[in-house]
Amino acid sequence: MRILLIGATGKLGTALHKTLAARGHEIVAVSRNAGDLRYDFTDPAQVTEMYERAGALDAVAVAAGHVPYKRVVEMAPEDYLAGFRGKVLSQIDVVRQGASRIAERGSFTLISGVLGRDPVVTASAAAMANGALEAFVRAAAIELAPQRVNIVGPTVFTESVADYGHIFPGMEPVDLSRVAMAYVHSVEGAHTGRVYQLG
Repeated sequence: MRILLIGATGKLGTALHKTLAARGHEIVAVSRNAGDLRYDFTDPAQVTEMYERAGALDAVAVAAGHVPYKRVVEMAPEDYLAGFRGKVLSQIDVVRQGASRIAERGSFTLISGVLGRDPVVTASAAAMANGALEAFVRAAAIELAPQRVNIVGPTVFTESVADYGHIFPGMEPVDLSRVAMAYVHSVEGAHTGRVYQLG
């Protein structure tokens, strides 16, 4: 398959690129500052140009998204809007614009996270974003068929515990290799509307 990988140079994106390429897929790597295509996927106009330059695609995988981490009483409306734009609206727009551009039976695989179902202190924006994305995937799946859309919802990566483990107290981390295989399951499988929970 020819797969557009958004967030290709991050920790997860790098692991996905390696895993998917090793399985014989052609990867079109997208990130803001490196890769085959350099775009900010939080900008709808750049998403349009990204798809125009990418050409024919069988699948799209997203491994990017940003939300602020603060206590609720420290959050401003703009913080929640930034989290919504940075993780939710950006991925929704990738699907919205991509539906007319990928193969008839192509697929989208998005990224959420454990905090939507097991929240922690300072993570209300992340919980909001992850919950919204998972609800969107379930709803979009019934409209997009025969195209498919799924979402991967991991806990903290084992490889990121040193940096972010304190945000996830008592949660068992998950190896990037397992997360990457959830993407493989989505891209190469037949599921749609599925939330692949890891952790």
